[in-house]
Order: sequence, then C-alpha cells, then structure tokens
Amino acid sequence: MAIAGLADSLMLASSYSGILVFFSLIVAVLASYTALNMAGRVASTRGLASRLWLIGGSVAMGFGIWSMHFIGMLAFRLPIAIGYDLGLTTLSLAIAVSSSAFALWLVCLEELPGRRLCGGALLLGAGIAAMHYTGMAAMKMEPGVIYEPWLFAASIAIAVLASGAALWIAFRLRRDAERVVLPRVGASLVMGCAIVGMHYTGMAASQFPLGSWCGAANSGLDAKWLAVVVILISLMVFAIALIIAMLDVRADALVTSLDRANSELVQLALHDNLTRLPNRVLLGDRMEQAIHTAAREKRQLAVLFIDLDGFKAVNDVFGHHVGDLLLKAVSRRILAIKREHDTVARLGGDEFVVVLDIGTPEDAAVLAQTVVDQLGAVYSIDDNTVHVAASIGIAIYPENGRTTHELMVNADAAMYHAKEQGRNGYCFFESAMNANVHQQLQLQQDLRRAVDRGEFLLHYQPKLVSPNGPMVGVEALLRWQKPDVGLVPPDEFLSVAERTGLIVPIGNWVIDEACRQMRAWQDEGHDDWTVAVNLSTVQLTHVGLVDVLREALERHGIEPRHLVLEVTESTAMRDAEASLAILNQLAALGVGISIDDFGTGYSSLLYLKQLPADELKIDRGFITELTQGNDDEAIVSAIIALGKTLGLKIVAEGVETVEQQELLTRLGCNALQGYLLGVPVAADQLSRANRALA
Repeated sequence: MAIAGLADSLMLASSYSGILVFFSLIVAVLASYTALNMAGRVASTRGLASRLWLIGGSVAMGFGIWSMHFIGMLAFRLPIAIGYDLGLTTLSLAIAVSSSAFALWLVCLEELPGRRLCGGALLLGAGIAAMHYTGMAAMKMEPGVIYEPWLFAASIAIAVLASGAALWIAFRLRRDAERVVLPRVGASLVMGCAIVGMHYTGMAASQFPLGSWCGAANSGLDAKWLAVVVILISLMVFAIALIIAMLDVRADALVTSLDRANSELVQLALHDNLTRLPNRVLLGDRMEQAIHTAAREKRQLAVLFIDLDGFKAVNDVFGHHVGDLLLKAVSRRILAIKREHDTVARLGGDEFVVVLDIGTPEDAAVLAQTVVDQLGAVYSIDDNTVHVAASIGIAIYPENGRTTHELMVNADAAMYHAKEQGRNGYCFFESAMNANVHQQLQLQQDLRRAVDRGEFLLHYQPKLVSPNGPMVGVEALLRWQKPDVGLVPPDEFLSVAERTGLIVPIGNWVIDEACRQMRAWQDEGHDDWTVAVNLSTVQLTHVGLVDVLREALERHGIEPRHLVLEVTESTAMRDAEASLAILNQLAALGVGISIDDFGTGYSSLLYLKQLPADELKIDRGFITELTQGNDDEAIVSAIIALGKTLGLKIVAEGVETVEQQELLTRLGCNALQGYLLGVPVAADQLSRANRALA
C-alpha cells in the first residue's frame, strides 16, 4: 500500500452519488440497530439459544456493515470501468462477520472494564478498517491507490473511536428491558454516523493517478452485479431490523401488560376490598417476616386483635352502607395511630389486627389504649352520629407464641376476655385463658391412635366439565371416623396433624387409598377419570414423597396421569425455589399438578410460569359472593385470564348456586366443583350416583 502526497491535478476526478450516500447511511443505522438488538438477545439467553443468537447476530451485523461499505463504494464514481475481485470481496465480508462476532461476544460478558474496552476497540476498529481497505484492494487498481497519510490515519482513528463507542453503548443497552427501544434508536443513529464517517474519511484519503486502470474490471465482479447483491443484502438488513423492532415493541407491550395485570391481581387478592388494608393472607405473610426478624434480633413483637363493640347495632339501625363507611373511618383512625413499620390488617367483618415491634409490653399497652380512645370517639357518617367501642386482645412474641397461628389464637382469646371484662378496653393474654389446651393435647393422642387403628376414610367430590358435565374426575377429601363421635371434619384435626408431623403417615395412606379406589373405578370402565389428593406443606417437603407416589401407582397399576396432586398457592410459594425443584420431580413421574386455592397466596409470575402445573383452582373464597356485584368477579376474571395465558386448565371450587355456575362458565372455567354439582360422598355412593345419571 503506497502512502504519498501528489497534486490533485495528476489524479483522476471522482464524484459521489448523493442517493447512494444517503442509502449507505440508512443501512449503517439499521445495521447498528440490528447489532444492539442482537446483543440484547445474546445477553438475555443462555446455552444453545445464546450461541445461535450470537451466530445469527454476527451474520446479520456483519452483512449490514459490509453492505454499507459496498454501497458507499458503488456511490464512488471514477471515469474508468470498475470491477471487484471475488476473492478479496468475499474476504472483506468474512472480516466484517468475524469482527461482528467478536463485538457481540465482548459486550455480552458480565463485565466490560476500561482495559478490556480499549483492547476491544483497537481490535474491532482494526477489523473494520481491514474490511474497508480489503474492499478497496478488491478493485486491483494499477498502478495502485495512493492514500493521503493524515486522512488514512484519521480513518483508522475514527474506526477505533467509533468501535469503542459502539462497544460501550451496546454493553449498556444489552439487556432487553422495558423502554429500551428509543435509547437503542438514538444509539443506532450515533453508531451509524460514526461508521459512515470512517468509511468516507477512508474514501477521501484515496487518490487515483491519471492513467490508472482497474485490474478487476474484466475478471472480477461487475459493479452492476455487485449492486444487485448489495441491494438484496441491504433489504435483508432492513427486514431483520424491522422484525426485531416489531418484536421489541410487542415484547415490551406484553411485559407491561403482564406486570400491570399481576399488580392488579396481587392488589385485589391481598387487600381487603372495602378498606384496602392488607387481608388475612397478606397479614400472615407480614407476621411471618416480623417473627423472623424478631427472632433474629432477639426482640419482642406484639399482636393486637381488635373487635368493634356495637358494630352489629350500627348495621341494623343505619344499614350496611353506613356500616361500610364506619369500617372505612375506623381503618383511617387506626392508620393514623400506627407507626411507620407497623402492619394494620382487616380480617373481615369488624375485626382488625395490628402487628408491631415493641421494646416492652408497656409499648403495646400504650398503643392499645390509644386505639381504644380513638375508636371510641364519636363518628359522623351521612349526617348520622354513630358510636362504637373496641375490645383488644394482646399477645406477645415469644412469651405467648412463636408462630403466627399461636399468636393469633392467643390474641383472639385475650380479646374475648377483654369483652367479658366489660368491653371498651384491652387485655394481655394469659395461659389460663386458653381453655382448650388440654383438648389439643387429647386430640394429638387420639390422632396417633387413629393412624394405628385405620380410622380414616375418604369421601369424593365430583369434578364436572363446565357447566353440567360429564364428570371428569374427583377430589379425595379426608374424613376421620372417630369411635363414639362419628365423622370429624378435617378442619378440626388437620392443623394438629401438620404441627405434630402425623400428616405424613396420614397423607401416605390417602395417596395409597386414592390409587386403590381409582383402580376400582377403572375396572368399572371409568378410564377417563382422575383422582386429586391434597398435599400439605409438610408432605411436599418430606424426602420420601416421590417414592410413596411411585410405589402406590405401581402397586395398584395406575397410570400416573390419573393422579392429580393439589398444592396450595401459599405452599408452593413459601419457598419457591425448593417447591419448584420438588414439583419438577413429581411432574417427572407423570402425575398432574394443580395449584389449589389460587388467588390467596403471594405469587410471583416469574415462579408461577416455571411451576410444572397443569391446572389452576380458584379459591372458594372468591366464588362465595361472586354474583353479588363486588370485586370478586374482577378477581376471578383476572385469574382465569392469567391461567389461560400460562396454558393451564381452570377449575372453580365451591360452586353452590346456578348463578355462580353460569357466570363461571361464561368467564371461561374448564371445570366446576361444589355442592351444587355434587357433595362429597363415599366411593360406593359416588359409583351408584354416576350409574343412575348414566
């Protein structure tokens, strides 16, 4: 390569096509935008997908830069015939693709310190410059192209600086996040102008002596054919940039829509519809966190259970509208009293709970007295003068309980004691208040005997295709046939079974019995039925669960798809990572996974979409008042839409009225379950009822 300076009069006159120059700028900007998007795709994926995006991005970006270069070459005109050597032209394209691959790889590393950025800028700048001057050499000019030294050096410098800027911009914008489209467009304009600047600076440095001729004019690629190739490649770059831009916009819109829907769903599911205070579910989560913090910091925690005295009379005299307004006023007064980090929740009706960190029990007493005084002051609601009082029970962590359940039960017991003492006051919990402690101990002993004596049985509630059938499965519901007592409902003993660990052998029996009964039904010809069993938190984390399931399925010859495991949303989300690992093991057996009581937990969409679930069951709490014009219909509709988006079947439980049945069917539920469609009965009764319907 000769570098010298000659007088302009001894050089061939050259010119440019303005349209092609402008077109080369457009291609450079689009190539830059494509590169930024590809960097985002590579950075946001892993494994094979990341490697494929890297290869595809390298080709697209390299072809784009190369197209811009040769459009610029075509825009350059000399008064002689021009052609391009095929080998050198192909080499320049290979250099462009290789440089693009290096750039995409570099910006997708976890870190890009200054030294690495500078080194990358030098290598990438050298690659772009090599691509440009290899393309120039493809003309095979004789006696040779002469370059102005300072313009030649300037083009190299511009290539290096532009490469450094491009690498830095691409690294900063590599993550596919919200509102990244406009910054990428602006960055593409800057990068495109820098690339074009380098190219035309290099072209300005080139001079062609009088009498020069192009050695590739006859043997190389004809400029017209090269124009066709470059235009096709340019159109490809246009298409890639447009498609990626559309995908970006749609992805951003989808992410925004899902985030908004999730926020609304969380707000509706975790807050009281009337007062917008945290509900029982969110209160439980807050209490778990508060207990964990208090235990770690060895501090005390107080739970104030508040019940309004005289609220029923207000409802009876002034109507429910005034009663609702009164509850809102009460919640505002409690919120005005609480400290910044205290939690105030409404459990339902006229019951409220306050959870607060305390230094001594006297701190709780001071706040309780303030609440009693403030809530006892007169209310003016809709021109009506209203009076209520407050009875408050106080339980202290850790003296009165170390779990959410214990603290709530003991605070509730203390609240009733405050009512017995004359209301309009507060009372600390004392162990003598909890008169059923002995009953709890006796219940534990009876449960242990029940496990040994086989006193448990299963009732089955049918699950029907919306709205009226046919029956597609059943849910197995545990019952305790206690001698001399009769059937004991599960809500009276399950909490004790979980707390003592007896739920594991009981749960294992349930799984085996459900599989045995499923075998019997299949022998009767019901090959399309499924049987669902509930898994508690203790069972889900038990190490032998997978083996118990596998052995039960093999023992009774049941295909795994006929068994569905129902896990409550709160259980699945309690330790999302661990639950995901366990549920994946269960799903690998081939059994169905159903997320039960959905809408009452504290789900994350990130984990929810990763759970290997087939089915989503809407909590009966949203179904009970579904036709009474409150927010429950909005919640149910949002849950159904979310489930459909995730490809899950939707089941509504607790259907008790025709109105609920019709509304849930219209909203899109796949299956219904409830007393309207069938009460839980013993297996033989269910078989007889099904035969009668058939």
